[in-house]
Amino acid sequence: MKTKLAASVLSALLYAQGLLGFAALATVLLKERAPAGITVSANVPTGPSVVMVR
Repeated sequence: MKTKLAASVLSALLYAQGLLGFAALATVLLKERAPAGITVSANVPTGPSVVMVR
């Protein structure tokens, strides 16, 4: 029974690694095809931010 559990855990880990690899490949390919004038993080502030809660 432990071998079936170990096999299913290993299978799930390999599946997750495959999905992450596919996502990384898609990210690289899409980044290469993006026009040069578009930046992904255009709305991220560069300075320190203060959050005020009332």
